[in-house]
Parts: sequence; structure tokens; C-alpha cells
Amino acid sequence: MSITRKEFIGSLLGGAALLACGGNDSKMDSGQQMRNCAMNGTNVTIADNHGHVLTVTPADINGGADKTYDITGTATHPHSVTVTAANFATLQSNANGSVQVTSTVNSLHSHVCTIVCA
Repeated sequence: MSITRKEFIGSLLGGAALLACGGNDSKMDSGQQMRNCAMNGTNVTIADNHGHVLTVTPADINGGADKTYDITGTATHPHSVTVTAANFATLQSNANGSVQVTSTVNSLHSHVCTIVCA
């Protein structure tokens, strides 16, 4: 049997938290985990990557303010990526959401970073 997230939470809390609960009401199969940036953080893919790393934490998502990250990682040169408040709002409001941001240019190239909810 599949139930919605609202139905499940309502059964646990007697419906008191349902007004505060937004999001996707689609049925979840057993074993399927709902993606949620605010709780689980993100998964990031960096195009044409050669050692760069970007980690966007749940605290960053919940903070929601513009933030600039150094994505150097093990690469031999730095890049910066700015995730805007609007990007964070997209990730906060949509569990299946994703945003793309482009790094600064260094060594004659930049990288497109795709951030999705974990």
C-alpha cells in the first residue's frame, strides 16, 4: 500500500503539522527516499571536471543567502562559484529541483556546476 507524505505525517501527528508541510504529494514506493536539500544536502556534478569539488550543505540551503564557494579541490588552479539566494530558494522549494551555476574563468576555462537535491 502506498500513502502520501501528508497522509503518513498526519497519521503520526494527528494532522497538526499538515498545514506546514508542502511539497510533492506523489505516492512513494517502498524503499524510495524523498529528496530534500534542506535535510540531506545536495549532489553536485561539475562539467569537464579535473579535481574540483563543490559541497553545498543543508545549512547552506537553509541559510538561503548568496554564497561564494572555492571549488579548487585537488585541481592545480582555483575557480569560484556563487550560488544565489534565488538558487537556494529553488532548491528549498522543489525536492526534484536543480540549479546550474558557472564558475569563474581561470586557465582559459570555466565549469558548469549542476546542483541537485540529495
